Amino acid sequence: MSRSTLEQWRMFRAVVEHGGFAQAAEAIHKSQSSINHAVHKLQDQLNLQLLEVVGRKAQLTDAGELMLRRAGQLIDQAEQLETIAGSLSQGDEPELRLAVDETFPQHCLAEALEQLSTEFPYTRVELVESVLSGGSERLLQGDVDLLVAGKVPSGFLGEPLMDIEFIAVSHPEHCLQTLDRALNLQDLSAERQIVVRDSATGQRVDSGWLGAEQRWTVSHVATSITMIRRGMGFAWLPATRISEELADGRLRELPMERGSRRRVTLFLTYADPDKAGPATCRLGELLVAQTKTWQSF
Repeated sequence: MSRSTLEQWRMFRAVVEHGGFAQAAEAIHKSQSSINHAVHKLQDQLNLQLLEVVGRKAQLTDAGELMLRRAGQLIDQAEQLETIAGSLSQGDEPELRLAVDETFPQHCLAEALEQLSTEFPYTRVELVESVLSGGSERLLQGDVDLLVAGKVPSGFLGEPLMDIEFIAVSHPEHCLQTLDRALNLQDLSAERQIVVRDSATGQRVDSGWLGAEQRWTVSHVATSITMIRRGMGFAWLPATRISEELADGRLRELPMERGSRRRVTLFLTYADPDKAGPATCRLGELLVAQTKTWQSF
């Protein structure tokens, strides 16, 4: 069983930090006699001299310097535990589970999570990046508290968050860009299409035109973008993820007769709005705020 207490170590640290017993007493609002007694008792219990008085100032011994470093870690951890306990007692969630469609602007997500980490530093976040119905499946299974996706599962109410525009694109030198005329679906069907797979593990859904005979399927939007940039095919990609590539010419929109663009609405859905904790509610607010900022540019 430990013979020393956290309070003794706190008083010991205060004496060192403030340069003496009288100064420590004034700083932490304790009597000088109680601090003197606590520190001397600590030394007796440890059978180790931690401080030595030089003139009118208490100074650390070599052993005291080592013990202070270790004690500081112990005190900081104890204070952090008390802070976490206080946060939990006020209803803050120990963990928040979030599923976000990969088409959602990454900058908006990062900004919202960064602000959340400042306001709720002790709430862990488990983030799942999903495609199509993958996030909805997790919501139905009870695996997430908050969902950003293009589909609101049956039995839930979702709030429209933003519209995502998908653009048919390819490398600027892809053969579809060299025909010098508007493209039709027959032109596309003869070329390789890169498609992102639904991340659901159960019943999966398809989205958009899938008429190309040479169709490659990948798991992530980033993989599709990389392949298109290398000239390996064409795809309908979310404008939120390829704005820079379109602006600097690394990707180019296909000159189609019609249908080169389509829109999908993303919704914000709570697993249970009535039971959502303060961190979950706050993250929802932050995501809404970030999308409004994004759309204003």
